[in-house]
Amino acid sequence: MLRGLNALTLDGKGRIAIPTKYREQLQENGDRQLVITVDPVDCCLLIYPYPEWEVIERKLVRLPALNRQTRKLQRLLLGHATETEMDGNGRILLPQLLREYGRLEKRVMLVGQGNKFELWDERRWSESREVWLAESEDSLAAELETLSL
Repeated sequence: MLRGLNALTLDGKGRIAIPTKYREQLQENGDRQLVITVDPVDCCLLIYPYPEWEVIERKLVRLPALNRQTRKLQRLLLGHATETEMDGNGRILLPQLLREYGRLEKRVMLVGQGNKFELWDERRWSESREVWLAESEDSLAAELETLSL
């Protein structure tokens, strides 16, 4: 499981270093390959271990091709999907177009989401988190009622 929040720095070449705890976890599964794509809902990037991405990709390809919303989703997720591999230092290169989409500056936040990471610009992450926390407790409570924690 990919979980936790990590403050990272984007280097001058557009790379981030995957934190050691995740790097080891990914390498244990023999997986140095990752897929980076855009998040169609929020202004951030999604980073999937390659095997997890394959599952998502198969689901996307099977969706009805004549459905307009499906095609938009496929264009965004599949069209922006970029394979990358961690180098010997655990760094991955974020393509310029994807950095622009996520409006990533020097300081970024890597957020574990179970089967993937989200990569946010640090300022945008903080602003979004404040909004989420300020949302009505009632709406959050209603959502949590369906979960068994």
